[in-house]
Order: sequence, then C-alpha cells, then structure tokens
Amino acid sequence: MNVQPPWYKQFWPWFLIILPLCAVVASMNLVYLAVVNKDSLVSEDYYKDGKRINMDLKKIKYAKQLGLQFEMLVDHNTLAITQHGGEAYTAALNVEFFHPTIQARDFTKMVPAGGDQVYRIELEEPITGSWEVRLDGFDRKWRIQKRLEIKDDGQYWLN
Repeated sequence: MNVQPPWYKQFWPWFLIILPLCAVVASMNLVYLAVVNKDSLVSEDYYKDGKRINMDLKKIKYAKQLGLQFEMLVDHNTLAITQHGGEAYTAALNVEFFHPTIQARDFTKMVPAGGDQVYRIELEEPITGSWEVRLDGFDRKWRIQKRLEIKDDGQYWLN
C-alpha cells in the first residue's frame, strides 16, 4: 500500500501558495510607500505663478546688470559666501536651498555679513548632492540662482 504524506509536507502546494503570497506582500509594500511618500501639491493658480516667474526673471537680469558674483565655500557644516563682483553689497542676504526631489530638505536662511564681509551659515548637517541655490538681496530687488552639485568640501561660484 502506497501512503502519501499529508499535503502540508509536500513541495507543490507550498510552491503554489508562496507565489501569490509574494505578490500580496509586494503590493502591500508599494501601497505603504505610496501613502508615506506623497507628492507635493500642485498649484491651483497657474496665472499668478506665471507672473511670479516673470518677476523672478527680472530680478535675475538685474543682478547680471549689477555684475554681482559670489563665491560659496563649503566646509562640512559651514557655508561661507563672499562677494567678488559688482558693487559692494553689505546688507543681509536671503539664502535659499531647494532640493530637487525632497521638499522637506529645503531651507532658507537670512544671513547678515560678518565684520570681514563674509556671510557664514552653520548647518545642522552637511549638505551634499544636487541643490538649487538662490541668493536674494535683503531688499529682494535682485536674485542669483544656480543649480549646484555640492560635495562635502568645495568652492562654487554664483553669478
């Protein structure tokens, strides 16, 4: 007499159960990722955004007319921004960093000039990778913006 072992001791039933179970686990993982990593909201008023973009372009052109040029030195958790071109600017700078994909990492600092005319920013953690950097004057009449690939230590020119 040929006695077969119970079904749970055989290979094929477990093989057939594991395949759909893996698909269920993977889909639950994707649902979790979709809920946790929501996209940022899309603007509801495109007309105002378009007008704002045109104002930004005027500010960038004005900075070029003034011949403003800044050097940014990155040293681990410290940023030092020094002016090298254009009329001497001694007021505070509004410095903004925008991460291209993670909005939560964006930050803005209003930085006064030190006695040596260097704007210093102490960071909580080093910034590395791709960043959109914007410099605005205190009066917001001009703007310099540039996309930079920032390393732990380095020198970058903003003009």
